[in-house]
Amino acid sequence: MIATATAVGDHLRQWRQRRRLSQMDLALDAEISTRHLSFLETGRAQPSRDMVLRLAEHLEIPLRERNTLLVAAGFAPVFPQRSLDDPALATARKAVDIILAGHEPHPALVVDRGWNLVSANRMIAPLLEGVDPQLLTAPANVLRLTLHPRGLAPRVLNLHEWRAHLLERLKREVELTADAGLSDLLTELRAYPISDGQPPRKASDEYGGVAIPFRITTPLGVLSFFSTTTVFGTPVDVTLSELTLETFFPADPETAQALRVLAEGLGD
Repeated sequence: MIATATAVGDHLRQWRQRRRLSQMDLALDAEISTRHLSFLETGRAQPSRDMVLRLAEHLEIPLRERNTLLVAAGFAPVFPQRSLDDPALATARKAVDIILAGHEPHPALVVDRGWNLVSANRMIAPLLEGVDPQLLTAPANVLRLTLHPRGLAPRVLNLHEWRAHLLERLKREVELTADAGLSDLLTELRAYPISDGQPPRKASDEYGGVAIPFRITTPLGVLSFFSTTTVFGTPVDVTLSELTLETFFPADPETAQALRVLAEGLGD
């Protein structure tokens, strides 16, 4: 029991430090004494199941890692992890499909925790023409597809700007999740050469500094997009909690018209 308590205490301390919280900060948020939290972290006290979940909630620990925390404390995991093909997730999968289809004629896709492509609407495939087929082999990684020299990178007109945006976003996700796979991916992406032959540029202030457009050359001409991110608000399943819906909107009238023409060409 002492070894188990020490293990869970190590987990709690690491997550607290990762969130840059003092013991007093976390104790106040969780409405417990600083002394009791110190005892939990050092293994002098064993947390209850409810206490583990309460602290995990205040530390905003991902559901997958909350299960790890529970096991370390000697409890069974409480958050199921099921395949999207599982009948229990049929309603959620249907909702995702409806959103993807309803977003047409604009591109939209769904990625998992590792940025691997889970699903996409019909508007994504035409944008991937010319990409190295090896990069499209399942599970295709969307960040790798975008930044790899044999992916979309040579066609991204504002590659420096967009690359910096994606790498910063991935860096934040590594800090939030402590996911080793994401950390490896970040290292890989940082090593890719910049292939547009242009020197680094400052972020564009064309849109008042509130959004970074994604500009790419295609057979339809130059397309410019804004992107938004959507996640399930209150998931209780690990798989659902790790899905992210990436939706793209035209940033100018020319892109909107080109997408309408493309959608008409794809038919029903």
